[in-house]
Amino acid sequence: MKVLFICNQNLHRSKTAEELFKDRFQSKSAGLFNEHPVTEKQLSWADTIVVMEEEMRLELAKRFPGKIMQKRVISFDIPDTFCYNQPELVQMLKEKAGLL
Repeated sequence: MKVLFICNQNLHRSKTAEELFKDRFQSKSAGLFNEHPVTEKQLSWADTIVVMEEEMRLELAKRFPGKIMQKRVISFDIPDTFCYNQPELVQMLKEKAGLL
C-alpha cells in the first residue's frame, strides 16, 4: 500500500511517519504550507492519504476537490506540538497506525 503522510510543513509529524512506516508501506510525506506544498501528482501516487489534523483534510478538499474524492483520507488527529522523531510522537503514530 502507498501511503502519503501530510502535515503543515513536512518537518516533524509527516516526516517521522514516513520514516517510521517505510518498512511496512511504501511511504512518502508532504506539507501543505511549506515552500513546496503537496502536489496533485503526489496525491495521485497514494492509495491512502494520512493527514495529521482534520483541518488538513478540508484544505486538501479545497485545493484538490476532484482528486480527494477518489482517495481514502484518514486523520490521525495529532497536534503540531512535537519534534521530529520525538518518542511521544512515535508512540502516537504507532497507536494510530491501526487505522490503516
